[in-house]
Amino acid sequence: ITLTLPGIAGIILSIGMGVDANVIIFERIKEELKNGKTIGAAVDDGFRRAFTAILDSNVTTILTAAVLYWLGSGPIKGFAITLGMGVALSFLTGVTATRIMLKSIVGSKFAKNPKLYGV
Repeated sequence: ITLTLPGIAGIILSIGMGVDANVIIFERIKEELKNGKTIGAAVDDGFRRAFTAILDSNVTTILTAAVLYWLGSGPIKGFAITLGMGVALSFLTGVTATRIMLKSIVGSKFAKNPKLYGV
């Protein structure tokens, strides 16, 4: 596999979308904590409320990557493949891996401090 400039751009954009998904999730969790919910309930509701926004942005980007692949040639197709695969993977990790990690530490004494969540 050869790493090209369009491929690197696709990777960077995918990483940015993954970071954006996590920012949205943590902002929703913070809002739920400010509404007085427990940390466990805030995590569940935060993920539930963030899911549609994250799904919409990722589907839109994947559709755009598909159009670029269909209409493009050479480097544009490489960018589209890298972007589509990267966004799909960042969506899966953002929605599943982050949730699993948060749910696993919510029960610990360390994670009970609301100041850790910006509240």
